[in-house]
Amino acid sequence: MTGGLAQQVPALTDPYTPDRGDPAYEVTHYDLDLDYKVSTNRLAGRAVLDVTALEDARRLVVDLVGLRVLKVSVGGAAAKWVHRGPRVVVTPSRPLTRGERTQVVITYAGTPGPVATRWGDVGWEELSEGALVAAQPNGAATWFPCNDHPRTKATYRLAFECDSPYDVVATGALVAARTRGSRTRRVFEQGVPMATYLATVHVGRYVRRALAPADVPITVVLPVQQERDVLHDLGRLPEMTRLYEALFGPYPFDDYTVVVTADDLEIPLEAHAMATFGPNWLDGRRRHERLVAHELAHQWFGNSLTPETWADIWLNEGFACYAEWLWAEHADGVPVRVNAATHWSRLTRLRQDVVLADPGPDLMFDDRVYKRGALTLHALRLQLGDVAFFDLVRDWVATHRHGSVSTDEFVEHVETFVREMAPGSGEAAAGRARELLERWLWATPLPRVVAGG
Repeated sequence: MTGGLAQQVPALTDPYTPDRGDPAYEVTHYDLDLDYKVSTNRLAGRAVLDVTALEDARRLVVDLVGLRVLKVSVGGAAAKWVHRGPRVVVTPSRPLTRGERTQVVITYAGTPGPVATRWGDVGWEELSEGALVAAQPNGAATWFPCNDHPRTKATYRLAFECDSPYDVVATGALVAARTRGSRTRRVFEQGVPMATYLATVHVGRYVRRALAPADVPITVVLPVQQERDVLHDLGRLPEMTRLYEALFGPYPFDDYTVVVTADDLEIPLEAHAMATFGPNWLDGRRRHERLVAHELAHQWFGNSLTPETWADIWLNEGFACYAEWLWAEHADGVPVRVNAATHWSRLTRLRQDVVLADPGPDLMFDDRVYKRGALTLHALRLQLGDVAFFDLVRDWVATHRHGSVSTDEFVEHVETFVREMAPGSGEAAAGRARELLERWLWATPLPRVVAGG
């Protein structure tokens, strides 16, 4: 069924991506069964969404971009639906009540491709041989129907069938594989809650190599002709993982996969327990190791701890950027204070119009957010001291493991931690920490980075 969508989509909670997400419900599990033909870039799928209504709802809005809906059911009964642009408005045979659980089943097909956004093209991308998904922030709907917002996280099962000569890598553990004729079907399961933008699939001609010795199992998936350069540039990744575990707490997932595509990529990409690089970033000269450090750090900050809204993006990027500086100090002897001073000086020469805690959609991926976020953490470290700061970070990570976080929660966590850390003088110390964070997070002028805050 098709038709107009005017006045049918409810008001949303995130102005950064106003055409994505429906706050009326959450998805707790996605069961995706996909069939992909590489030569024609043709995708056919059946998606089962385990849904919980968060309010009384006569309809549910599902995100799906560039693909054609064929059939919809809710709770086993056929449902009416209207698909216009990126939104599928589903009307169940009867209204849902708050707290009610049901299943939404959508059958769909088409030629997937990226969606144009203010941040560039995101989502499904066809490569010279194969495909990948780069979904941040709102590209998940280019390959499966979803409630595309990071505020709710779900578990996943993904069955993916494609031409046998191609390898397939996806978020989740490979639990089954079966080849029939020229086609191979693989099943991946993701039991840790994951935001939609962190789900990905890679299709290509790859080989797999393990990095060892490593406390966390690390697999590199790459074109065989890139093996020497890539493995050289990733050679210190096991040591990097050990450093981050010491600083941030245990690695949050079972393993880590780095996919290197045959095609050059504009930027490296993060996904759940995974990172993606083009060969242009791993050329055998270890020139971009800071990006390897950055993407690894996102497994703690962004993937385990995921922002509740896109306004909280600094909690991803500030921590990941600071992790770059921590690695540079550990591995190459470049003190964090040197990187902090260098980037503080650079920021002073740029416009002072970024509100770190709410930069707005146009600036959410601005480098000033990344660097000011890292400097905020360094300023807090100088005020608290090394021992207390890293105790705080590990406590923050452990408390919110596999959850969603906000800037307000971080400030409250800092206040509570500092208050409990210093009996007697804790209230005054917590007040000083809040004052420091308010200057960095909510004011536009760039504060100085000095010991004591």
